[in-house]
Amino acid sequence: MVVKSLESMSYDGLYSVWAEAFKDYARSWTSDEYKKMLVRRGYNPSLSFGAFDGDRLVSFVLNGIGEWNSKKTAYDTGTGTIPEYRGKGLVKNIFIESIPFLKNADVKQCLLEVLDNNDKAIKIYKNLGFKVEREFNYFIQNKDAIVLNANKIENNFLINPINLEIGNQINGFWDFTPSWQNCFDSLSRETGGFITLGLYNENLLIGYGIIEPSSGDIPQLAIHPDFRRRGLATTLLAELLKYNQAPSIRVINTDKKCTNITAFLESWNIQASGGQYEMILDL
Repeated sequence: MVVKSLESMSYDGLYSVWAEAFKDYARSWTSDEYKKMLVRRGYNPSLSFGAFDGDRLVSFVLNGIGEWNSKKTAYDTGTGTIPEYRGKGLVKNIFIESIPFLKNADVKQCLLEVLDNNDKAIKIYKNLGFKVEREFNYFIQNKDAIVLNANKIENNFLINPINLEIGNQINGFWDFTPSWQNCFDSLSRETGGFITLGLYNENLLIGYGIIEPSSGDIPQLAIHPDFRRRGLATTLLAELLKYNQAPSIRVINTDKKCTNITAFLESWNIQASGGQYEMILDL
């Protein structure tokens, strides 16, 4: 068994192993969804690693590379082992053997998310030195089960499509920092897949929302605090859902400490489906 980088693996070759590793998982990915996910999360083949039994890839850790909290970071964008090779400590070995290569590439930390009920994986990560940074909720709901009571907004408010380059206009909008996959750096890697709507008061941007129509994923939704409690978030969400082409919507990785977003989503029957830990390892 040899651990080495995945720079020589094609997308199609990697996808076949991915599909095998996650065939008993609650969610499946088409080839196109898988490729979009890797692009969005910044997948770097030369700094991603796998365990090979001869020429066969049997376990992998796929890393996205980017900046996180002003540090060069390796983000675990997918870790898996095909069923017959599980229980052999391969993921742990891959992490350990990849660290010198990450350090040599000036990577300062590793970042990942793990389901909060995956006790086995959490134990492995903690033994490797990862520490819990935040706790997240994720929400998944069939679109037919969502009933929004959206009122017509006042004449001095307007909702229009905008581009993603709004970072300097939204200071003070957030109650928490979006996770890696939902941050602007990630979304800008795959801009063609998203619709962004801006909510304006006169000519002032006071809210915005982003949706990926093909998946129903809503990575960001925010209203400036001075304009909350007026039904504007509900109206903005209703407009976003008009673009949805998927059978459900997904709001992934909201901070559990932010009770505002939890109460807002649950008020429209968008219930929390589970939770995740965000974990960080300093190198």
